[in-house]
Amino acid sequence: MSESPFRNLPSVDALAGQLESALPRPLVVETARLAIESAKRDLAAGGPGDARAEAERLIRALERSRGRNVINATGVILHTNLGRAPWSDDAIARAGGVATGYGNIEIDLESGERGRRGTYVERLLRELTGAESAMVVNNNAAGLLLALAATASGRAVPVARGELIEIGGSYRLPDVMGLSGALMVEVGTTNRTRLGDYVTAIHTHRCGALLKVHPSNYRVEGFTEQASVADLAALSAEWSIPLIFDQGSGLLDSALPWLPDWIGPEPGVRQALEDGAGLVTFSGDKLLGGPQAGLIVGDDSLVAALRRHPLSRALRVDGVTLAALAATLEAYLDPGPADLPLWRMALLDVETLTARAETVAAETAGQVELGESAVGAGSAPGIGIPSPLIRQPGEQALFDCLLRGERPVLARREAGDLLIDLRTVDHADDVLVAKAILGCR
Repeated sequence: MSESPFRNLPSVDALAGQLESALPRPLVVETARLAIESAKRDLAAGGPGDARAEAERLIRALERSRGRNVINATGVILHTNLGRAPWSDDAIARAGGVATGYGNIEIDLESGERGRRGTYVERLLRELTGAESAMVVNNNAAGLLLALAATASGRAVPVARGELIEIGGSYRLPDVMGLSGALMVEVGTTNRTRLGDYVTAIHTHRCGALLKVHPSNYRVEGFTEQASVADLAALSAEWSIPLIFDQGSGLLDSALPWLPDWIGPEPGVRQALEDGAGLVTFSGDKLLGGPQAGLIVGDDSLVAALRRHPLSRALRVDGVTLAALAATLEAYLDPGPADLPLWRMALLDVETLTARAETVAAETAGQVELGESAVGAGSAPGIGIPSPLIRQPGEQALFDCLLRGERPVLARREAGDLLIDLRTVDHADDVLVAKAILGCR
């Protein structure tokens, strides 16, 4: 009788005992079991069946999957895969204070009675945008879902065919509209939609709202036409049908004096309200520069309807998010963007970045060239920010090695080389980037 090929495999407990890891014991044991099962399959196929090596590989991969601080050397300021906008020091401190104790999230400290969640943040939003009312949910998709459900469930909502957006993470506007109970009515063509197309839809269908969407990750250029927020607002007023504008990017005010020229025609929330939008929804972790949240501002009666809707409780945010959001919004009431990491990075001048890049390049035998950073996260699509880049040879091998480091570094790959963009790297971390590159050589 032939000897079993599995005879020399260790037991699950024995293998788990050999693994050094700070992970909880049940995860280590489960990893050992998975490694032994993998080794059995490998042995059956004529392979070496090294359970210990497979367990070490799996345990390290699991450790790396835990939340870790990553150095973003891609130059993509709002990198969705890395958490979008970094928080300000004030936002971190404020959120930490709320997270480590009890807070006044739903109590009025003047009366001692129960209060409404987020009233201070709503006050800040009204001040900054000129809105009559405001509320906060957990992300912009949720804000749009709630706005449609509260205003147009069971009724038609005209939307331009060229604004039926899809973004990463399986977000598709038609699906969100379907979940809200609204009936999507496509108007116009991919590149041209006129005000008359909306009028035709109003005459044809029982409409609950009009929807305009700012394209979040693409631009339609060339032979194009679209109805403006102001035009749609006039139509909204004429027919007493609310206009919802999914602004998305979170640029509060396009007239802020310190905004860079490259921001281009990105629409501001304040301007959309001044043009007559009934509701404007946008993200907290994009150009606003704060935590993930969906912000809704607009007409008082419309926002009140959203608050009354059952979905509002399911989509609400916690006290930690509200605290970080309050600190972020307060920064806009000061005369500049210096407190927000997003805008500090975005406004860095090429000369300062070039000096930093040349220092790192000299230490790592890299080459400095002029290129572009990106805003990212579906904000200001198509806009590049002039930035110096450090070109390093050895695209894939170096990319993989930098990600496996004690402090992972994520860079860009291009034409067989790796590009390092220090715009999204804290100046104090330049030395860590250089050290990581040298350690991979």
